Amino acid sequence: MNAGPARPAARPARPQLIRAMNERLLLDQIRRLGSASRADLARLSGLSKPTVSLALASVERSGLVRTAGQRTGGPGRSAVLYEIAPDAGYVLGLDIGREYLRGAVADLTGEIRARGEARCTAAGASRRVGAVIGLADRICARAGLDRAAVTQVVLGCPGVYDPRRDALALTGGLPGWDSPEVLADLRAAFGAELVVENDIDAAALAEREHGHGAQVPSFAFVSIGTGIGMGLVLQGQLHRGAHGVAGEIAFLPIGDGPGGAPGAAAGPEARRRGTLEAAGSAAAIVRAARHAGLRASSARDVFAAAAAGDTRAAAIVAAEARLVAKAICAVVAVVDPGLIVLGGGIGQAPGFADAVTEQLRGMSPALPRILVSALGTSAVVDGCLASGAELAWQRLTARGGRGGAAGADAAGGLPSSSPAGPAAAAPAAPGPR
Repeated sequence: MNAGPARPAARPARPQLIRAMNERLLLDQIRRLGSASRADLARLSGLSKPTVSLALASVERSGLVRTAGQRTGGPGRSAVLYEIAPDAGYVLGLDIGREYLRGAVADLTGEIRARGEARCTAAGASRRVGAVIGLADRICARAGLDRAAVTQVVLGCPGVYDPRRDALALTGGLPGWDSPEVLADLRAAFGAELVVENDIDAAALAEREHGHGAQVPSFAFVSIGTGIGMGLVLQGQLHRGAHGVAGEIAFLPIGDGPGGAPGAAAGPEARRRGTLEAAGSAAAIVRAARHAGLRASSARDVFAAAAAGDTRAAAIVAAEARLVAKAICAVVAVVDPGLIVLGGGIGQAPGFADAVTEQLRGMSPALPRILVSALGTSAVVDGCLASGAELAWQRLTARGGRGGAAGADAAGGLPSSSPAGPAAAAPAAPGPR
């Protein structure tokens, strides 16, 4: 009987690979628990106590863990506790908006070491990049760090990464931000491991970590303000889509909002920013108010006038609620999330979520819960920090911490994560939020 071609014998796992796997397993357990003893780790991992002791000694030498006191009060001897060393790595999160730049530095435990913000008046992209670098240096200095000491930088901004051009696209109201020189200059300042994340996607990550999204596996974060965008979290993971444009609801062909004047859907603003955004952004509301004879310099003025009883302003707000409800109805029909979180200056306006819910009730095949985000202006930065913490952890465990001797790469086994450039993040957003 022909047994067919002989199969190559399976190669036994190398001891270095096994050690690296054990170390990573224990590190993940300590990170999840906050602190743990040898006995805890042996019980949870299934490893023997001698194996746990060897692995702990290795990661302690690498600077990734440290002792955190002792657990007393139980039977037998007190147990030494281990925790992640906070200063083993740092994450810098930056939010690039049209008017403001914001940022923060956090350690590996998530503790914020310093925050900062600055009003940005730069008209060109190169000056905006310079302002971003300056803010980053000031934040790092407040944290007592040099910028080179940061393990991972994540930058949140409008745009979709275009791998063919190695540049951002659909950057909306940030002049020149789609130039290839922008990413080149940012990489030169922050390193090749820089990740560029979509600002609304970053806000959705913050909502998942710190807001209403922490209570559900899937939700949509819809931001309505100076721009319109959505971050979609499915089963706990941010969904980007094949081209990084998942959530680009600004380009939904819905243009009958307060700023949806005849012909506006085919105008230059709609082509540049999307039909929905051209019809329903803050600028569109102001435009509609002035057309109705109201003196308004911001969407906030229009909402305040509506709350005070002005029927013209109330009609504009109602039209905006109907427009947003149509966009959410499209999301519900395709994805059916159980929760919609509204953010942005318009999305968080008093009473707006109720108005959208009422409009949605009559058109949607299902009615999700609609809640207002409780996160403030730091949401994009906090989302960047959450994303960066995972990336920093992957890099540190791959190379064995600060010393680089005990990690998977040094062991020649586990592959490290691929360079986390803009292509890895595939950010997407049509305009400044």
